Amino acid sequence: MENCLYCQRNETFHHLMLPIAGLEVSSAFLFKEQTYHGRCVVAYKDHNIELYQLNDDQLLSFMKDVQKVANAIQKAFNPAKINLGFYSDKLKHLHAHIVPKYVDGPDYGGVFVMNPQAIYLPDEQYPAMISAIKAGL
Repeated sequence: MENCLYCQRNETFHHLMLPIAGLEVSSAFLFKEQTYHGRCVVAYKDHNIELYQLNDDQLLSFMKDVQKVANAIQKAFNPAKINLGFYSDKLKHLHAHIVPKYVDGPDYGGVFVMNPQAIYLPDEQYPAMISAIKAGL
């Protein structure tokens, strides 16, 4: 789609996240903003907006991709909990936010903040995080 961040993968997209891997029906990306250490997005490969628009096979495959990335994050970073969010209010493309939460970390026991813009890592730290997640896929 013409104005879809996930379809276009333009400069703004690359400013926000880094590719991790292509999956069965989606792609995984690491958020550069790391208030929630290990936070990722799994974006559906085709331009769909809602889970209910998928047929049963597509839905199962997408949820397996989400599960695979959440499991890889658990192995890589050992959070106390992983929150999942499916929104698309403003960014109309089917994607899942995978947000690790830590007992003494931000918003534990509550709802994660969508875009806190609080913690950005030095560029050289992201490849190690991506490698750790890939190792669990």
